[in-house]
Formats: sequence, C-alpha cells, structure tokens
Amino acid sequence: MKTMPLSPVDYIFTGVGSQPITFAFSYQNRMDPDVLQKSLTETLDYFPILRSQLNKISENDYEFQITEEGLIFNVVESNQAFEESSGITQYISPVSSIEGKPLTKITLTQTPKGSVLAVSIAHALADGFSYFHFLSSWARIGRGDPIIDPFLDRSIFSKNSAHRGKIITSDSIYTDCGLFYGDKRPELQTGRIHEEHILISAETISSCIEDVKQKHDISLTENDVITAKLWKKYIPRWNKEDDNPKTYVTCPFDFRRIMTDFPKNYFGCALCFATASLDFKELLEASIGDLAILIRNSVSKIKNDYILNYLKTLEAFREQHGLAAMEEVHLRHPLHGLIVTNLTRLPVRDIDFGYDAPVNFSAYAEVLASAALLPAEQGVEVLVIHPPQRNE
Repeated sequence: MKTMPLSPVDYIFTGVGSQPITFAFSYQNRMDPDVLQKSLTETLDYFPILRSQLNKISENDYEFQITEEGLIFNVVESNQAFEESSGITQYISPVSSIEGKPLTKITLTQTPKGSVLAVSIAHALADGFSYFHFLSSWARIGRGDPIIDPFLDRSIFSKNSAHRGKIITSDSIYTDCGLFYGDKRPELQTGRIHEEHILISAETISSCIEDVKQKHDISLTENDVITAKLWKKYIPRWNKEDDNPKTYVTCPFDFRRIMTDFPKNYFGCALCFATASLDFKELLEASIGDLAILIRNSVSKIKNDYILNYLKTLEAFREQHGLAAMEEVHLRHPLHGLIVTNLTRLPVRDIDFGYDAPVNFSAYAEVLASAALLPAEQGVEVLVIHPPQRNE
C-alpha cells in the first residue's frame, strides 16, 4: 500500500471545515458508465493520489494513504433534468478531509435529458488548476488523446525547512500567510445556505479599470475590480459599524506561475493568499478604485521570497501546535472577512469524454462569506454565499 506525504499547504485543508472542490457538469447525451469507469481506471494510473485517505502518523503529521477505498464512483438515476433541478445538491456528494474518509467522490447521474457528472476532490489533494488537470486528462484519455503527465512528488517542498526558534502566533499566520488563526472552524454548511448569483458586466469592469488607470496610473486586473466591488457591497451588509472593526478580503493565488524552479504541472495544492484590510468606516468612504488598488498591492507582494517564508511559517506552525491547530486556521477572517476565488478561466469545454462538451455546469460552495467568480457570456457571474444573520 503506497503512501505520500502532505505539503505544508495541504495541511490547511485538513480536518473539520476544510472546503472540498466540487463541480457538477451537465451533458446533453447519456454517457456510458462502463466506458467512463474504464478510462477513469487508466487515468488513475497517472493520478494515483486521488485514491487517497488521510492517515494520522503522529500528532503533527498525516500521510496520504493510497487505497481502493480512497475514491468512490457511483452511478445513479434521476427523473429530473439538470436545468429543472433547484440546485446541484441532489447530484453531488462532497468529500470530507477527515482521517479514514475517501478524498475523491465521483457521481454519474443519468437523467431524462442526458448525464450529470459531479466530482468532489479534497482541497488537500488539489487546487482548481489540479482539479481540472485531472478532469481534462480523464476526458482526453476517454477520447484516446495524449495527456500532460502530472508532477506528484511533494518532496519538492522538503527543502523549505521550518523556521527554527521563531514562535508562530496568530500575527505570524496573518502577516506571513494572509490567513487567520482563531477558534476551531465550524462544520461546513450543507443545509440553510443563502446563495446569490449576480452578473457584473464586462463594460462595468472595463470602465472601472480605465478610470483608475487615468487617475492613478496603475494597471488593475478584472479580479481586482470585481473583488473591490464585492468587498464594498457585502462586508457592510454582513457587519455593523460598531467599534469600527478592521475588515478583510482574501484572494487565493496560484504560485506555480511565479515560484522559481517549481514544476508548472505540479498536481496538488499550490495556493498562497493575498489579504487586504481596511477599517470599517474607511471602507464605507472608499471608492471602488481605492479598494482595487489595495487588493492589487496585496497581490503584488506575492513573490518568491514571500512564498518561501509562507511555506516555512505553515510548517513551523504545525510542528509547534500540532494537527488539531490546523482546524483553527481560517482562509478568511471569521467575523469581518470575505474570500473571493477567481474561476473565470475554467476549461469547461475540455471536459469532453467523446460525448461533446458540457452544456452547463455549476459550482458547489459550502464556505460562508465567500464568493466565486465564474465565466459568463456578458461579463462575470458571481456566486455569493452569505453568512448566517448574527441573530441566527
């Protein structure tokens, strides 16, 4: 039975409240489950880590234990077509990054109007890039096309030894990692989730980018502007002005593209986090351009040295505080924060197993006070997951 170590980043997504990556893809044609299963088996020869469970080997360490029980593939029938359903929860089975549980679940639902393929993978195993690397590889193998082999060796992180003698505190977790250390994360919400879908037009985004460039001579991205709008709109709605709390917005960042000598085909979680902050009253008075510049400045700090220090801090934190403390690490500020994930470049059309590309898809999110940016024809669709009301 083969095992693999976890990277420092993987540990962020272990234990209670760790968010899996879950999508459902709708196809207009019915897909043959036997054909899918055959190509999946071949694909897993390249991605064996997807057949994993977490195995605790010490108070400070897990390992990925590769076993047949680590991946579940189910085929079910439904009398509802994807477009007619009230949501995707009936199609999906999200994984939980708890010791001894499968870290990958795949469900093929046969409907009156085709098939729905739902895939949930633990975030400890993969980030968005790796999630779609696997799915597109599975689809390519299903079509008989070649794939790009994944780089699986997590020992690439071993050269980044932990800080020695430095006590890692909640301040360190914020300043070095853009994360928050506090109370234990709550269980993920699966019932009373308040979702909102909004569309931000391409014209609105372009206009704001151009306006800021003329006033401040600084180039922004679409993500900067959209995140600023969400910060300005939702944090005041979710929080009160009492005591003028500091507010935060966090953006996950894939460091494959900038970290020196890091394999671009690395399969795993290669995320760090850019977090911007502003007092509540200042947030109310700030323009979208002002907020977008704050976000751009926080992202611009992510360079090779920052990433190396981030990895060392995470490793030292776990060595000092143990696995249980990883369940007390939050991606966003638990009270006054928002996390925004950019998914606008999803290669959905690549998920073609020979039955044509998906005609529709939907993301599933369980993390409260979060937003996912999704591709749309006339701009960007934003899926917002609201937190519960304070009196709930």
